[in-house]
Amino acid sequence: MLEALQYEFFRNAMIAGILVSIAGGIIGSLVVVNRIVFLAGGIAHSAYGGVGMGLFFGFNPVFGALGFSLFSALLMGLVQRNKNLRRDTAIGMLWAIGMAIGVILIDLTPGYKAELASYLFGSILAVSNQSLWLMLAVDLIILVLVYLFYKELLAISFDETFATVRNIPVNQIYLLLMGMIALAVAMMMQVVGLILVIALLVIPTALSNQFVKGLQGMMGLGIFFSLLFVMVGLGISYQFNLTSGATIILVSAIVYLITLVLKPLGKQWQARSR
Repeated sequence: MLEALQYEFFRNAMIAGILVSIAGGIIGSLVVVNRIVFLAGGIAHSAYGGVGMGLFFGFNPVFGALGFSLFSALLMGLVQRNKNLRRDTAIGMLWAIGMAIGVILIDLTPGYKAELASYLFGSILAVSNQSLWLMLAVDLIILVLVYLFYKELLAISFDETFATVRNIPVNQIYLLLMGMIALAVAMMMQVVGLILVIALLVIPTALSNQFVKGLQGMMGLGIFFSLLFVMVGLGISYQFNLTSGATIILVSAIVYLITLVLKPLGKQWQARSR
């Protein structure tokens, strides 16, 4: 793998892995503690409508996915906060509508669309310098927002009633969280694709939650695990000529399943040794 560092595309892939891991560890932790994995999955899949818009109207599909996922995230956030709606049904419908818009627009786009699979399954080895700058900008936005509103995000994540009593604008902070999820989805799309992006958001932070309980600890350990899985998956995919996004997710899933098996065994061993 070391010899691959001489190639610019591989160095870009490693930088992209670092940038994506930062956003994934932070936002994934908030997704896990708020138990909104389904909602985050809906945002990820609806972003396909933005990919279709980008291809149809001739601009960068990444920007299309970014704009469409932000719109979908805010809409789904409003639906989620509305107690009078069947929220799971409404979010599922928005998810499907976003995908359908993307499919129709891509069908109407003339020409051969060879790069389409990269938006669905990721193509970390094809990340451009422009995309790296976009990822860096998204990371900075997320870091600044989390730093400024950390106490509010912490409050709504663990005790929404307490947050309301303390006059925290719960609905606005919740919509802010939806917007940050959308930003993370759009940048991670280029690494693992829209179909697999929710796994990279959730698995590293779900794994970190087995070792730490505090939100800050989850974020830090989630970034570490995300980076570890991306780098190991990238190396394996390069060595055996496999799809990088799927390999990254498979590595993370295997490690997570191993910990699920070993953790109870470790507790039993500790109990017997006492």
